[in-house]
Amino acid sequence: MHTPEARCCPEYAELSRRQFVGYSAGSALLASIATSYAWLPRVSVAESHRSSQRDVMVHIYLRGASDGLTMCVPYADSAYYAARTSIAVARPDTSDPNRATDLDGFFGLPPAMLPLRQAYLDGKLLFVHACGSNDPSRSHFEAQRFMEVGKPGDNTISTGWLGRHVASVAPMDPNAQLRAVGIATGLQQALVGGPRTLPISNLDTFGLTGNNGTRTARSAALAEMYETAREPLAAAALTTFQTIDLLNTIDFANYVPYNAAVYPTNAFGNALKSAAALIKANVGVEAIAVDLGGWDTHANQGSVTGTMANLMTSLAGGMGAFYTDLQQPGAPSTITVAMSEFGRRVRENGTQGCDHGHGNAMLVMGNAVAGGRVLRNWPGLDPANLYEGLDLQVTIDYRDILAEIVQQRLGNAELSTVFPGFTPTFRGVLA
Repeated sequence: MHTPEARCCPEYAELSRRQFVGYSAGSALLASIATSYAWLPRVSVAESHRSSQRDVMVHIYLRGASDGLTMCVPYADSAYYAARTSIAVARPDTSDPNRATDLDGFFGLPPAMLPLRQAYLDGKLLFVHACGSNDPSRSHFEAQRFMEVGKPGDNTISTGWLGRHVASVAPMDPNAQLRAVGIATGLQQALVGGPRTLPISNLDTFGLTGNNGTRTARSAALAEMYETAREPLAAAALTTFQTIDLLNTIDFANYVPYNAAVYPTNAFGNALKSAAALIKANVGVEAIAVDLGGWDTHANQGSVTGTMANLMTSLAGGMGAFYTDLQQPGAPSTITVAMSEFGRRVRENGTQGCDHGHGNAMLVMGNAVAGGRVLRNWPGLDPANLYEGLDLQVTIDYRDILAEIVQQRLGNAELSTVFPGFTPTFRGVLA
């Protein structure tokens, strides 16, 4: 366990290091031929070859264990205020200028999450509370891995649930060069195993570095070199080369979001803005993974001002802009899920933070979502009702939510492949 005094637990810092090393080992060779450069002018893709009307899946992972009790405040549960005397978000019926905004008479939004209120009012945003994995681990590394492979407690699975989905369903576009992308320096575990899937940290600058005058010759030489390589390296190299060419047909740098949507001017906002441009280009991309880290708030959580509030501002601002942007007539249908490995402890610690918990809140957004509500089987926050006497109980398995989306919006009935050994209960997430 980790001491309350730690601002960010050592294990999470080690997780970040191990992720970087693991990603680097698996992608160093291709990264050497596919780093960054800027190339203009570029033109937008105008013709669609999509052969399916399935949703594009956007998977947002909140790394570090976000505090769902702050993101979606159970203000009507009096035990919330008894456990959090310093960091609770005030009830909507108080005069506190930083009070929550009511959602349904029981839950409310903190000020930093208000950019998502319109999507909620439109019935296109759903909160799922007391949700998560039933695995008991409070280790970031274990919990993230188990959740992303889709089978808690199983150390034998190497592929991710979303990667297996892409591998087990026909392409939306049979000519697609890129079916899934992780906007990151290394591929997120959830996407591992997906065909024509690459990690790309910046969609706008993906390509070969070096002298412009020799780029064509160097590209041809590298393509010839990898053409004779053994699989899977040859296929991965070919996909990389094709993806470089593909992405340079999309004018990411000059992309104008629909209806004056304004994305945060940070890495997360830029990732979602680029994702919107990629989706609208109609090039056959089926899944996009984006990370937002930093949620390990052991000390000075800052629910209204500070670390947590800043993170929620980025999350809500990015998702709110993405929602507005994708309302453009003719834009492909998307469904967005934001989730985290576990929640935070119900009771605040001595440094106005919260240690590793269990149950959490999950966000689901899209035009096919039966939103405008908080889906829950609320267990209550009284000490007698807490998991191990400490944490919010998990009463809804996160795979119930994902499985319903996979089958009904992503067109894949092979749920036993996507989530091995699990029989989901559909929760009415979709309209």
